[in-house]
Formats: sequence, structure tokens, C-alpha cells
Amino acid sequence: MKRSLILCSIFVTFVGSLSADDGFHPVKCPGAYPNHLQGVCTNDRDAIYWSFTDRLLKTDREGTILANVPADNHQGDPCYRDGKLYVAVNLGAFNQPAGKADSWVYVFDGGDLKLLSKHPVPEVVHGAGGIAIHDEKFIVVGGLPNDIKENYLYEYDESFHFQKRHVLASGHTHLGIQTAEYANGFWWFGCYGTPQVMLKADENFKLVGKWEFDCSLGITGTPDGTLFVARGKRTPEKLNDGELLRAIADEKTGLRVIP
Repeated sequence: MKRSLILCSIFVTFVGSLSADDGFHPVKCPGAYPNHLQGVCTNDRDAIYWSFTDRLLKTDREGTILANVPADNHQGDPCYRDGKLYVAVNLGAFNQPAGKADSWVYVFDGGDLKLLSKHPVPEVVHGAGGIAIHDEKFIVVGGLPNDIKENYLYEYDESFHFQKRHVLASGHTHLGIQTAEYANGFWWFGCYGTPQVMLKADENFKLVGKWEFDCSLGITGTPDGTLFVARGKRTPEKLNDGELLRAIADEKTGLRVIP
């Protein structure tokens, strides 16, 4: 009997630990906001970050708000690195000829979302709209004038010294690139349009896929290889909500959302 009780206790503890640490899963961001969702990322452990243009939120994996702060307009797609949240910011015009944007990267504390520093990235001449990191380098994406038939990816080191502008042979995408993520050995980029477009590139930024799939409000990978995309809609009160959905590979659409 004693042995049975011990085994039962071990089993309950094991099951409990699984349910308490079941990783990231589809979740809604609480509340609704005046401006729409621009991007999402995670800290790879237990938190999700949501950028709503002029507001940043941090939630746990269940959607409970842990931090909620106002932010300069226009905050774009974020990324996370070593306890800090990095957000692409444009204080000027998007999608215009060089000289009208005012592009920055803002750095926030990953815990309480306190603003820590600001870094100018003037090379992003059409407006900084998103940021991702891989292999010790940040890649900033952004707007695009109507007459340009390729996208630009701006590489910075960890101190935000400009390194190089990469050309992505994607053809024109409406308003450039909105979201960016490196996951599972590839770069993923979300673009506006009717319909929306997703771009996929290898580590050297060679385009390997282009599909009609919507990840224009956010795409993020997790350590176990799962991809999530963000979606949002306008509420009857003319506010904007957001949610995170799981996605898997699909031959026709690049990715597809699953329950």
C-alpha cells in the first residue's frame, strides 16, 4: 500500500508539472486598444510581448497582463534578447522617399517595460517597422515607396552600429515589411496587402518562398520549433484586439493556422 501511495504521488507530481509547464499555446491578449497590433514576441520561457502602435503589453502564457505601458507612436514589431525588449520605432513618415522617416530602436526592460535607451537607425530611410535578431545581429525592416520592387533589410550589431543593407528580391510588397522573425533556420517576414503576403528567406536573405498568408501582425518562434502568428480584429467599439495562434507548414500557403 505504501509503495502504491508513493507511485501515485510521483504520478500526480509529474502530471502537475506537465500542466504547469506546457509551453506556449494559442492565447488572446486581454483588452482592446485604439491602435492595431503591430507585432509580438516571447521571452522563450513564460512571457509574451504585444505591440499596439502606442502601447506595449507583457502577458504570461495564459494572457494575464504583467506590464502595460504607453509608448511613442509608432511602435512596430518587437524582439527579445537577454532580458530586454527591442522595438522598431518610426517618429516620421512611412513609405516615402529618403529624408521623411525618423527611425529608431527603443530598448525596454523585459520585466517591467521601463524604457532603457533609444538608438537612432537613420539608414532605415522609409521608416523602421520591425526588428528581429539572429547570430548576434539585429535586422530592422520597414516601409517601402510604391515604385520600389524589392525590400530592404538593415543589419546592425548589438550596439546598433550599422553594418549592411541587404536586398530581398521579393518584388514590391504593400508598405514594405511589417513583421520579422528568425526561426527554424529561416527568416520569416509578414507584409500587408490584399491578400496579405508572407516571405521566407534563408540565413543569407535569399528568398525561398512567397505566399498569400497573413502574418502581418506578428510571427514568432519558440524554442521547441513551434511557430505562432498574431491576428487582430476591429471591435464594435472601434478598438483593436489581438491573439496568438499556432501555425504549421503548408505546401500551398507556406504556413496555416491550426487549433
